Amino acid sequence: MKTRLAAVLVLVLAATGCGDGVDVYDIPLPGGAALGDHPIHVTASFSNVLDLVPQSGVKVNDVPVGQVRTVELAPDGRSAVVGLLIDGNVNLPANAVARLRQASILGEKFVELAPPDEATPSGRLADGAVIPLARSSLTPEIEEVFGALSLLLNGGGVAQVQNITRELNDALGGKESAARSLLSNLDTFVRGLDEHKAEITRAIESVNRLAATLNANTEQIKATLNGLTPGIEVLNQQRQALVGMLKSLDGLTSVAVDTVNRSKDDLVADLKALEPMLRRLADSGDKLPKAMEMIFTFPFPDAALDALRGDYLNTFLTFKSGGR
Repeated sequence: MKTRLAAVLVLVLAATGCGDGVDVYDIPLPGGAALGDHPIHVTASFSNVLDLVPQSGVKVNDVPVGQVRTVELAPDGRSAVVGLLIDGNVNLPANAVARLRQASILGEKFVELAPPDEATPSGRLADGAVIPLARSSLTPEIEEVFGALSLLLNGGGVAQVQNITRELNDALGGKESAARSLLSNLDTFVRGLDEHKAEITRAIESVNRLAATLNANTEQIKATLNGLTPGIEVLNQQRQALVGMLKSLDGLTSVAVDTVNRSKDDLVADLKALEPMLRRLADSGDKLPKAMEMIFTFPFPDAALDALRGDYLNTFLTFKSGGR
């Protein structure tokens, strides 16, 4: 029986050409993607290919369109270069992206080709095209997800939830009404901000315009500040004198306040003594102004001036001759 199995294996190897040094990856597998009559070669660069191997699938919209031919280390030693052979009839733009995906949780890896998500598709993917690292990506591995979940559950913040809950209960114990009031006030405050968001936006825009104006006049502001420097230096040199003057003014103020406090009774009495005279002046009405009209024209009233010629009244002139 063993002899028959060995013979069959030798015949299979001979038929497939493995005895002539052909790589096992060159053996076509059943159920692969149809490459058509004119397949094209595309090269894609990945920062990490994980356990991707030749003969892995190449898909577009989850439809097999080709296969991985080679997986090699890039010349920089930090990335991988994957050779793809795909059906030439597949319509993909020249700036297509490549993603390394997994068929299922424990399934095989495959390369997905697709139009770019953040750019406008242009051209058409041709034979010999190269997809650089900037247009390739890698979906998270199930091992990475489990590792991150393990880190979160074991060494992350989940273990502190109980402590946080206990501290919150201790802090809010017996203060539930105050906490509710705080939340209610906070809700009112946020609602007020939302109602005045237009005014807040305008204020921020005004501040932005002010900042732009100040930025545009930086040189003038700098020149002004530089011009103030000598004056500030003089003030700094005379600081002691200014301090002394302010102290003197403080002393003068104290003396003035003390003087007013001591003389306020006399001042009030003087004002009260002036009250009858001021009242009499008020009662006189327009008699006082009319009586004062004759001060500058005494003994004639203003009406008599229109009947007299000349600028002076009551003027006496005496002429003396100069004879001897």
